[in-house]
Amino acid sequence: MSIITRKDFLKLTRNVFAAVGLSALAVPVIAFFYPSELEEVPTDPVPAGKTDEIPPGKSKMVQFGRYPAILVHTSEGIKAYSAVCTHFACVTKWNEELGQIVCPCHEGYFDPLDGSVISGPPPSPLEALQVTIDNGSIFIQVGGDS
Repeated sequence: MSIITRKDFLKLTRNVFAAVGLSALAVPVIAFFYPSELEEVPTDPVPAGKTDEIPPGKSKMVQFGRYPAILVHTSEGIKAYSAVCTHFACVTKWNEELGQIVCPCHEGYFDPLDGSVISGPPPSPLEALQVTIDNGSIFIQVGGDS
């Protein structure tokens, strides 16, 4: 049975901390050069759940490529938009009490029927996504008026 000396213990501890520190620096660099396979905006339809998961007046957030999309069950059916605010790229949320899509960063308000700006600093409407419903399953894709 060998006994580790104080000097050997300190050397081992130093090496462990050095390895952890180098790993903490190397991982972001490697991630920068080898990004994930996630597309900026998907080219194919993306499954977004079932119609019964979004009752009238409710919403659901889903991942749509690198960014989230927001689905809202409006009086005209299920609408989908990029959830990224056109002002400063904050993620918007559904405000059930107001019946509007709201950007919490700078108080931007969007109409859930067409994504247009109701008030606030956003310069343009939310990007509308095409909604397709097939046997109760919702699919969204780039392609205009949902």
